[in-house]
Amino acid sequence: MKLPDHPGYVRQTCATPDFHPGNGVPVGAVVASTPDLVIPAAIGTDISCGMRLLTTGLTLEQAEANKDVITQRLTQVLLQNERDVPLSAQAFTALFDGGPADYVSTLPSAGLWTRTNIPRMVQEIDRCIGLNEHNSHSRYAPPALLATDRALLRDPCLGTPGSGNHFIELQVVDSVVDRHVAWQQGLKTGDIVVMIHSGSRDVGFYVGRRWMDRARAEWPAGHKHPQSGLYGLAGGLAEEYLQAMGMAARYAWLNRVTIAEMVRVCFADLFHQDDSHLVVDVPHNIILREHEMNIHRKGATPAHAGALALIPGSMGDYTWLAVGCGNSEWLWSCSHGAGRSQRRQAMRSRATEESTLPWQCVTLREERRLEEAPAAYKDIAPVIEAQQEAGLIQPAVRLRPWLTFKG
Repeated sequence: MKLPDHPGYVRQTCATPDFHPGNGVPVGAVVASTPDLVIPAAIGTDISCGMRLLTTGLTLEQAEANKDVITQRLTQVLLQNERDVPLSAQAFTALFDGGPADYVSTLPSAGLWTRTNIPRMVQEIDRCIGLNEHNSHSRYAPPALLATDRALLRDPCLGTPGSGNHFIELQVVDSVVDRHVAWQQGLKTGDIVVMIHSGSRDVGFYVGRRWMDRARAEWPAGHKHPQSGLYGLAGGLAEEYLQAMGMAARYAWLNRVTIAEMVRVCFADLFHQDDSHLVVDVPHNIILREHEMNIHRKGATPAHAGALALIPGSMGDYTWLAVGCGNSEWLWSCSHGAGRSQRRQAMRSRATEESTLPWQCVTLREERRLEEAPAAYKDIAPVIEAQQEAGLIQPAVRLRPWLTFKG
């Protein structure tokens, strides 16, 4: 696309192997524009949705012996709203205006944060891909997060996975392809790890919807509207959008951090140990300034040379920890999963006996089990093989699902 009377334009596009229909722009699309142009709809409303992988210090044998109590406790915290995550308007302002490190210094001595290893949280910021590259400002945040009429706020979305394909999954290190990468990340066969797939929740919707509407409203009068329905922003409006997007991206980081810390506290209570560390946190719905372009990724993962990438299959298939190859022809990107092969509506109409299969899925909404069943997704193996052959990634560690929680 191109804006009327403006030099900004789209330089290149590509699609990852998990490409499938999405709202407006397909999932798996990567769009590179000139640095003076952004297209809000090219990442949509689930801003900075991403994956977070952390170790637990537990083995499959330990987890199997305590599966019932693990399931019960995580269900209460992750799905039944038995969480205590107090924050203040000051903390949100520090996060949005200063950044993650400033936010950590304003945490209240209450609730979850009294059990959190704060120095570890600070150290793990550097393992979050793209996080420190965002500009952000609190003026673009939902007013409810900045309300000063209460000492502490309890945001109902914070620490929740959301719906659709989002999840928290306990996985087992199944096999190691690259021993050096596995050793660097502290991963051994038989270890239990936790993968978190979530984003900016209502904050992302708040930003994404407003700025997509704004882009349409700013289209120059007298010019034909694009058939694609995709509208760009340039100049000062583009910079404003990037600040609003950056605010939502920081919230998405906080959401995944909160979920991770809740899981860590549960395991510390059950096993009286906390040997967990973050492997990587990587977004796949974001605009990042790379190689003098704005790279828009919607359901696509950054795969720069040597960078870690997370590519899950389904809750009945493997997940891969991979290493990016930095392939410029594919805009330094890889897939963010296997990709859907069946729409959710089609899966809801499948035979009911499919919902009784042992997918090890814990959910309070039975339709999730149907909509997100493994049959809804492509096999992960050919998706990984295609990207390896094309020089996008090198597979490093294979993980298999053990217990999946869906909102």
